[in-house]
Amino acid sequence: SLYWDPSGGLVKADSSVCVLVYKDDKNRRAYIHDIRYLTVADNDMHPLASQCEIVLEFMARHNLRKIAIEVNGLCNSLPEILREVAQKKGQGVIVQRITNHDRKEKRILDSIEPLLTTGRLWCHERIQGSPLLAEMLGWSPLGGPGHDDGLDAVAGALRLQPMPVRSLTSSFRTIKAKTDFKL
Repeated sequence: SLYWDPSGGLVKADSSVCVLVYKDDKNRRAYIHDIRYLTVADNDMHPLASQCEIVLEFMARHNLRKIAIEVNGLCNSLPEILREVAQKKGQGVIVQRITNHDRKEKRILDSIEPLLTTGRLWCHERIQGSPLLAEMLGWSPLGGPGHDDGLDAVAGALRLQPMPVRSLTSSFRTIKAKTDFKL
């Protein structure tokens, strides 16, 4: 899943973060494949459109067409801006609007902590060069001076992942479908 937790993207403000997460159903692992912290110049006349350009380049690099965007607050119009910028570039996108009602701390704890404590959260080595690991080390659910924008984006991407349906018993029953039919 590709998830964008946007903000103004200005240099000295909250970070606007786009993250790509994969899940492996066989090993029940989640992989943070790539993350992009988006910043634009403080004097940018169209900071959201500039961020859309960066996100579209990120999507093209990973050959993706679908993105989920958190639209709480100032970013309610962002899906339309992204579609317009994508249309100008000739790039098709599918946008899913996400509205969060839970507190950020709860979203982060509910999504990331179970994976961390069971050793099932993995990341690509390129993540080491991002601010995400510093956020993880300095974050507290009680708050504090550190940033948590990347953690919130990862939590959003993890929440988008489908939950596998598993049998309550250890044995699986084979089902044979009738395929001898006429149209």
